[in-house]
Amino acid sequence: MSEASTPAAHPANRRGTARTRLLAAAAKRFYADGVSATGIDAITAEAGVAKMSLYNNFASKADLVMAYLDARHEEWLDLYRRRLAAVSDARSGVLAVFDAYADHADLAYEHGFRGCGLLNAAAELPAGHEGREVVRRHKEDVESLLAGHLGELLSDRPEEVRTVAEHLAFLLEGAMARAGLEGGGTRLRHARTLAAGLLDRL
Repeated sequence: MSEASTPAAHPANRRGTARTRLLAAAAKRFYADGVSATGIDAITAEAGVAKMSLYNNFASKADLVMAYLDARHEEWLDLYRRRLAAVSDARSGVLAVFDAYADHADLAYEHGFRGCGLLNAAAELPAGHEGREVVRRHKEDVESLLAGHLGELLSDRPEEVRTVAEHLAFLLEGAMARAGLEGGGTRLRHARTLAAGLLDRL
């Protein structure tokens, strides 16, 4: 097979590779330095691509920010699915949500763990920005996952499911905020212990 006909040389594959590199670079820089403080030049330098490559893949920085938010959501869902694959009951399913957040805190970050990347980005976006809607939906999805597991656990008390799910979601978000300020996952592991105790008392 000639070099010209290899998959890596195909324009569509090169474009896909550039998009992947740009998203990875944006994720690194946005999380470490913030969305507003990160310019296009910093992202293209991190990705090792020309500025035109960014505009060939994204309409604007705003478009890249939206893609970043979607990617962060999918990244967390992947962590959750991995945890969920190892459990066999509803109680463990609830705790898998907490474990996925702890796994997120344990990932390698350039300047250490800074809390939820989605919330950090949302804090920089103005009211009404579509990116804030992405983050809101993510948090609602997490609470719905908790409610789904609790629906199995409390099948004889369905009226309690939403209240307990909200309680656990608040516990999780509070722990995430404290963990981000402290730069580590200790608070998230503590929150998991508290959640386990709550589940045992239901």
